[in-house]
Amino acid sequence: MSHQRVEQPASGSASEPLQYKFADLIADPVVRDRWEQVRRYFFLRESTYDMTRRCNIRCNGCYYYEGEKQHAVENSDLEQWRRLMQAEKARGITFVVLAGAEPSLVPERCQVCFDEIPLGAIATNGLKRIPGEIGYRLHISVWGDDETSYRTRGAKEMLVRQTDNYRSDPRAIFVYTFTPDNIDQAETVTRLLAREGCQVTFNMFSAPVGYTGDLRHTPNSLSRTRQAMLDLMVRYPQTVVYSRYNAVAHTHRLGLHDLYGCSYPRRNPSTDVGLGRSFRQYRTDLGWDREAACCVPDTDCSDCRHYAAGSAVVTARLFRHATDPDTFRSWLDYVDTYLAVWVRDYPRGANLSQNLVSPPGFDLI
Repeated sequence: MSHQRVEQPASGSASEPLQYKFADLIADPVVRDRWEQVRRYFFLRESTYDMTRRCNIRCNGCYYYEGEKQHAVENSDLEQWRRLMQAEKARGITFVVLAGAEPSLVPERCQVCFDEIPLGAIATNGLKRIPGEIGYRLHISVWGDDETSYRTRGAKEMLVRQTDNYRSDPRAIFVYTFTPDNIDQAETVTRLLAREGCQVTFNMFSAPVGYTGDLRHTPNSLSRTRQAMLDLMVRYPQTVVYSRYNAVAHTHRLGLHDLYGCSYPRRNPSTDVGLGRSFRQYRTDLGWDREAACCVPDTDCSDCRHYAAGSAVVTARLFRHATDPDTFRSWLDYVDTYLAVWVRDYPRGANLSQNLVSPPGFDLI
């Protein structure tokens, strides 16, 4: 890795390839320090776990209530959960993602997981506070302002209740999911979160398999979302945890699988070292199915721009991005963002690239 040679077109001439050694890419001390910082986290090995079938709201386009996983019998035996975590640790899993339906409804199961594997994150709607003893990173989902949330999620005053629960909580980061209908609301929501001292990162609505609702993105909404993300990064640098390359990767006309090739077992037949071998997505009965295993099961893979998927799919493509200094810096920004979003107390740095860099092998949009 440290001396990988790759080729790129020389400036002004596509016929004269310029080669960079990896040492060239990290020659700048700031870049080298960032590389050394992120590589210390390459030990992370994730799997995900549905904690319960229950939820206290119903969202338009919810991933959980699609496919077979929603019908799995719910296991409430804490000792069996503990043994699962111990077995996961034994096979090398170092990072857990607890999801659901809604994990905050079963805090005792979350506590068992934290006791056995203390690195991880919980995806929650934030309406019920998760006890402070559970020290995972908390991802609190936001789908627009309160009026939109009521329309698409059926819950009133979500932002008020979410910020009341997690204001000044170092575990919490709000995840604003862009749909075609809430792009113009992102500034208002970000301003409110900034005033409350909260952090926010961005997600993209990615249609579940067979989805026929009105939240699927269009070329126009992708373009508008990218610009909104870039504007918010500039206006709220202390609040928004994101990079310019994140915006490019997640608002491209092509989904993540087409751009980078998905690493999760559902689309990756390889069982060599990597996610294809180590990743499992456990259902509430503690079973799992390799054919369906990915970070957000039952997503339409061709439409997948999900932030959770990108955290593994883009991050895994180091070699494709080790082509020139700016592409490599953009990749480092992406990994730095991913670690800040997912790992509690990770010391995120300033973005290294101020340019919009194309995904390797593709146009910018």
